[in-house]
Amino acid sequence: MHRWFAFVPLVLALPLAAADLPQSQDHPLLGRVGGSEIVGYDVKRFDSYSFQTSTFQEYDLAARKRVYAQPPVTVEGKRTTIWYEAPGLSALEMLRQYQAELASKGFEIVYDSSRDPAAGRYTNFLAPFSDNEPRNNRSEYVFYAASDSTVKSATLKRAGDDGETWVSLVTVEWPQPDATYKSVQGAYAAVEVIEVAGMKKDIQFVSASEMQQALTVAGKVALYGIYFDTNQATLKPESQPTLAEIARLLKQDPALKVHVVGHTDNQGGLDFNLGLSKRRAEAVRAALVAEHGIDATRLAANGVSYLAPVASNADEAGRAKNRRVELVPF
Repeated sequence: MHRWFAFVPLVLALPLAAADLPQSQDHPLLGRVGGSEIVGYDVKRFDSYSFQTSTFQEYDLAARKRVYAQPPVTVEGKRTTIWYEAPGLSALEMLRQYQAELASKGFEIVYDSSRDPAAGRYTNFLAPFSDNEPRNNRSEYVFYAASDSTVKSATLKRAGDDGETWVSLVTVEWPQPDATYKSVQGAYAAVEVIEVAGMKKDIQFVSASEMQQALTVAGKVALYGIYFDTNQATLKPESQPTLAEIARLLKQDPALKVHVVGHTDNQGGLDFNLGLSKRRAEAVRAALVAEHGIDATRLAANGVSYLAPVASNADEAGRAKNRRVELVPF
């Protein structure tokens, strides 16, 4: 056994398995290998990841750095990490099924350790455990302590007019159940996805004058420049420009009072999203009062979950449009 590094944060129209982690889901690019369950899950609106492009050679403990024949490619964008548990399957079978699915969607293989003649010369020890473990994780350390001989890895990439998508696949096997590592007999897959285009499209800025125009014409304004981590209600620093414009709008029109209305997509259930959308609206209201000096009586925070969609929740593009904050005068 050698320690292996832990991956942190794929969606066909498939129902979630009963044993999946709460609030987890497949990524739109992939379903799942039959019978597998989600045991680790994380999504970040914007992050980076280094994708393997060549043979792993060693781990430099002093520099805490992986050494490859050729440097990996670091990509930034929306990051999704999923760990799957598949009793009774092999690591190679999981890898091949995912590769076939991605190939059908136009992905090309950048690296495949199972077809790399040099891969077997080196240990698969890639890195010690780090902060990159999924925050939502049921089978702890399954990649940390898996046998070297079972590790398979691949990197795939798709480029189009609307940007790039990179996928890392790493699969390992456990020959028998192990209570210490919370593992079953079978295979595990760590799936890492970076969507460059998704990050770029999600950054939208609306000025105070544009907000005023929308309020006059449509009676409301939808804002997509207010950011939260998945399932969280803490404002991210990238929200500041839009918050400043809301404050400017309210200061330019001292008589204006608005409902701050949180909207979500339909992932996670109605009750959960009602609470989440309300907490997000309250976070915006609190920031406008505390950081921009807006009178609290001019702001009311409300959340409507996914009850007022502006697009279909059947795909990620539609869900992204539905995740928003709206201002509605009262």
